[in-house]
Parts: sequence; C-alpha cells; structure tokens
Amino acid sequence: MPSDTLKRTLRDPVVLLALGLLAVLAVLVLVPVAGLVSSTLRPEGLDAWRDVLTGRLAPALLHEPLLNSLLVGAVTAIGAVVIGGGLAWVVVMTDVPLRRTITFLASVPFALPSFALALAWESVFRNDLVGGRVGLLTDLGLTVPDWLAWGPVPVSATLIAHYYSLSFLLTAAALATVNSELVEAAELTGASRLRVARSIALPVVLPAVISGALLAFAEGVSNFAAPAVLGLPVRFHTLSTRAYGAITTGQTERGYVLSVVLVVVAAIVLLVSTRLAGRRKSFATITGKGARRKRVRLGAARLPVTAAVLLLVALTSIVPGLLLLTSSLLERTGSFTSGFTTHFWTGASDPSMAQGMAGILRNPQIVSAFWTTLALGLSVAVAASVLGLLLGYVMTRLRPADPLQAGLGKGLALLSYLPFLVPGVALGAAFIAQFGRPIGPLPALYGTFAILVIAGVAATLPFASQAGRSAVGQISPDVEEAATTAGAGLGRRLFSIVLPLSSRGLLAGGVLVFVNIVRDLSLLVLLVTPATPLLSVLTYRYASEGFTQFANAVTVVIVVISLAATLFARRLEGASQPWLEER
Repeated sequence: MPSDTLKRTLRDPVVLLALGLLAVLAVLVLVPVAGLVSSTLRPEGLDAWRDVLTGRLAPALLHEPLLNSLLVGAVTAIGAVVIGGGLAWVVVMTDVPLRRTITFLASVPFALPSFALALAWESVFRNDLVGGRVGLLTDLGLTVPDWLAWGPVPVSATLIAHYYSLSFLLTAAALATVNSELVEAAELTGASRLRVARSIALPVVLPAVISGALLAFAEGVSNFAAPAVLGLPVRFHTLSTRAYGAITTGQTERGYVLSVVLVVVAAIVLLVSTRLAGRRKSFATITGKGARRKRVRLGAARLPVTAAVLLLVALTSIVPGLLLLTSSLLERTGSFTSGFTTHFWTGASDPSMAQGMAGILRNPQIVSAFWTTLALGLSVAVAASVLGLLLGYVMTRLRPADPLQAGLGKGLALLSYLPFLVPGVALGAAFIAQFGRPIGPLPALYGTFAILVIAGVAATLPFASQAGRSAVGQISPDVEEAATTAGAGLGRRLFSIVLPLSSRGLLAGGVLVFVNIVRDLSLLVLLVTPATPLLSVLTYRYASEGFTQFANAVTVVIVVISLAATLFARRLEGASQPWLEER
C-alpha cells in the first residue's frame, strides 16, 4: 500500500537526515531572506518602497546606484572575459613557456580580498580631489586625472583584476578539452585558423565564457569593497554601498528595500547564466584514444607574448602586495621622500604619529581582531564542512526513483545554492532583519560572535555543499552496504567510513571556506560591532578614516593568511589543471 511505502521511506535514516538538513537550511537561508522581504512589507517598509521607487529621492537612492552597478558589472564582465579568456588561450593553446608560473600568478588575484587591489590602486593613483593624503604618482609631481583616481574607471579596473582569474580558470579548463585531432583534421582540409577557432574551439568554450562573464557581472554588481574605497569619497554609489549607507545611518527600511533590489538583480543575472549555459549543446571532446596536445607555435612572437603575459599577471598578483607592503612602511602616506619606518607595524604609541596609535602588532584592537578573525574562519570552516559532508552524503544517497526522496534532493540542492544568489551586503541585512531582535525565548543575536558564524556558514554553503558532494560522490555505496550488513548504523558508517575516505576533499573545501571568510567584507561589514572586531572590517574603517598605513598593513596580514591557506588547499586538491600537462 502507498501508506506502507511512505512509512518505510520515512523510517529510512537517510530520509530522516535529509528532513533534518532541510530544516537547518531553511533556518540558515530561507528564514533570513524571507524575514528581509517581510520587513519591507510592513507600513514603514511600504513607505520605504515608495521613497526608493518613485519618491523625490528615488534618483539618488535607486536610479543612479542601479545604473552605476549595472555599468560596473558590464565593464567587469567584458574585461574579465577578454583578459581571462585571452590569457587562457595563450596558456592552453600556444607554446608559451612558464605555463605553471603564469597559471599560478593568474589565479592569485581571486584569492586576494577585492579591497586589497582597491587599496593598492589608491596608493598609486589617489589625487588631491577629496583632500588629505595623495598617492605615489601625485607625490612625485605627476597629474592624475580625477576619472583615473576615482569613480567607475578605477572601480571597474580593480574588479576586472580581481575576477579575470575566474574567467581564466573556466576558459582554460574548457580549452583543455578541445580535441587536437579535430583541429588537425580541419587544418588538413584547408580550413583557416579563424575558421577552426570559430567552428571547433568556440562552441566548446562558449558555455565557460558565458558563465565566466555573467558570474563576473553578478559579482561586479554586488561588490561592496571596491566601490566603497574608490567610489564613496566622490559620491559614486552602487546598490551595495547605498544599502550599507542607508542601514548604518538609521534608514533601515530603505536599506532593506535596496538589499531586496540587489538580490533580485543578482538572481536574474545568475539565473540567466544558468539557462544560457544549460541550453548550449554538449560536445564529445574526450575519447578513449590518447592524443598529443598540439600547441600553436608563436615563432618570433613567443618572447614578446611571454613578456606581456608575465607583466599582466605580475601587475595583478605580485605588484599589489608589494605596493601595500611598501605603503605600510612609508612615514608619510604616499611619499617616498618622507622616509621609511616600521612604526605602523611594531611601533609603540607615539602622540606625534598616527594620533598616538600603536603599530598593528602592538595594537590590542588589531591583535584581538586577528584572533577573532582566525576563530571565525575556523568555526565557519568546521561547521560548513560538517554540514557540507552531511549534504553531500544525503544528496548522493537519496534514490531519484522515489518521488519523495527525489523531491528532498531537489529541495536541498536549491536551498544550498540559494546563498549564491544573495549578495553579501544583502545577506548581512537579512540576518540583521531576522536575528537583530529577540525571537520568542531566543535573545537578539546582533553584535554576537554567534551571528557571524551563522551568517558565515550560510554564505559559504554553496562551496561547502559542492565540496561535500564531490568528496562523498567518489565513495562507492558498496562499501557502506558491507558495513550495513555487519550491523553498522548510519552514524557509525558516517564516522568510520564516509568521513575518513572523504577527509582530503572536505579539508580542501574547508580551507577555501576559511579563506572566503577571512577576506570577506561585504557580508560582515554590517554585522560586526566593537565587541567582535574583524581584520577586514578594521581595514575598511582605517582606510575610510585616513589611516592608510594601518589599513595597508592589516591588508598584508590578510593577504598572507589567504595565500597560505589557498596554497594549502591547492596542494590537497592535487593536479586539477590538465592544460599544464606536457603530452
């Protein structure tokens, strides 16, 4: 009978675990987003909707920030695809030397905080338009035009430098699957290189190009750090900075409305990306026959192309770090003639310097922020990895033939993907809207370490669930069936079989979650209070208050932590870049 079947299904431990995870994801993701939307439907929220959409201040609150966000997103997408795609073609399809070095350096910018690149740009190009300190070029007597120092050009340039890595990795992976035998066959028939690229290579890489472009567009639209550093001083607002400004100045309902708009824009972009990529035809590019990769010989252009590529990746990976480190050692901001000092790193409190603030290694607030940041990163990494393991196990063990189990799998997949559609500032606003006040017997969580951990787990859920699904998916169910026959229950199988066998992949995924939290600003900037200081938020506050050396020094610390963790994760993942293989 159907009722008997349902009862047996509900007694299945995997189904019970799936139901429990569904409830957890609903609390982590669905409830905050729903709370954010519902808060805008109250009388105050409806007034805010009218102000934002049609009110006298609508151009300043919504229209201009929306256009600015779309402009930055579009330029970021185009630049990331052109640079990342072109670099991928050079590395994968030509005989350029130092491919491993180029690939490593090209992947570094995405591991850096976006505000690191913005601060590096400011250290060089800042002029005296907004008064106060200037950058290195202005200090040397050069005239830096306003459009190069502030506004959409530097914001877009730093975001392109940050996100081209994503397009490079996606396109390189796709180009690596192009069958060399097809290329050789086409050339033998007399097809030109342009015809070969258009008819063979382009159809294979187009889904990756589209995905990279739209992901870069969505990230550019929702990014907070770069517009905050390089746009706010000249009142160049995007949706994210306008929402942040509204919430932090007491216009909470307007901030929530702008956050909802930001969610809708990002969701539309990413859903369009999914549909476009999904509609592309698939091509069989991997056969059972080994093939030697044929690379285009650059000839006389080999040396200049190599030099240009190395210059590009160095400017976006090595130079920003050196600029930040050097700037943190200057006695006067942006001036090499002022001399160098280690005061901003190790100096004691001195009334004649930096308003009496001690160096970052002796500043109790920064030391506290360092340990809080590490504790947050580790807490979120552990919690997200455990949740990712359970999600990966359930989604790979549910039976698609059973309608209930298939529905549970789809629900879990949707909820675990949903945070990817919610920009960081909007997700932070959602947690404030939902958990900023008491809920029944539960106290308000705003200002506590707990809300940072919960929000961090929710934000990194897509990475953790994908890592868990990939790790558990490699474990054959036959191994568990033998343990079940021996009488092992679900808990015993998870801890004795699944966890040890998937630990390497889970650890790599956990390290990436750790890096995302340590470098994050967009999600945490609204949630952090003086009781829970974090390095990324202190960096932004120091930069906005004019303490450039302190901001740059703290950023260097974040960069070192992020790069060390990223290198560790890559070592755990092993060889995952087939275009580097010499075949």
